Amino acid sequence: MAAQTNPHSRALVLFSGGQDSATCLAWALQRFHHVETIGFDYGQRHRVELECRSHFRTRLIETEAFAPWRTRLHGDHLVDLSVFGAISDTAMTRDIQIETLANGLPNTFVPGRNLLFLTVAAALAYRRNLQVLVAGMCETDFSGYPDCRDDTVKALQVALNLGMDRRFVIETPLMWLDKAQTWQLAYTLGGPLLVDLVRRETHTCYLGERNTLHDWGYGCGECPSCALRKQGYTAFVTGLS
Repeated sequence: MAAQTNPHSRALVLFSGGQDSATCLAWALQRFHHVETIGFDYGQRHRVELECRSHFRTRLIETEAFAPWRTRLHGDHLVDLSVFGAISDTAMTRDIQIETLANGLPNTFVPGRNLLFLTVAAALAYRRNLQVLVAGMCETDFSGYPDCRDDTVKALQVALNLGMDRRFVIETPLMWLDKAQTWQLAYTLGGPLLVDLVRRETHTCYLGERNTLHDWGYGCGECPSCALRKQGYTAFVTGLS
């Protein structure tokens, strides 16, 4: 688990408590000597993910197999963006049925969410002297969210660098991976122990269901996020056999 050489040694990971961002956190710990995390309370329906954030970080530090990462993992920052949730009439911020809208997007899309998250993260990184922002946006397995596209992230990187007069780098290690490959990445980074930690201690279910532990993790098993996670895990396990 030796850190790879990288000219940018300080990173801030956008860590929601979900599978993707947890994998990104491990990816960052493998590469950077100083890693901090940031999360956002935006009034999300599945706010149980906020509890998973601290549980995952604690387990990561306590697990002896990940000892080389302990000295690299530093502060965590939880930012209150509840006002954003108050103006977002979506299935992620309201107790309404998940469905596809007339524009072809699911109503789980929260307009501007990732744009705001990256902007706030950059503002914190500016103060903390962190050069790299690591985020779990993905254009391979996504629901058409326009703020998850590679072009969007690249454009925002340019805007942030111009607006703050800094040279931030936004890394999106999952951008071209499907969910099976994301599970595989976790396996490559930390073996079965990391896969099991992601399976048990992260949360992606849109409904916030954590009563049942499936092979692929906790969740309702029916929402689009659970279906994608289950499908990816099944393909990953099949590939190992």
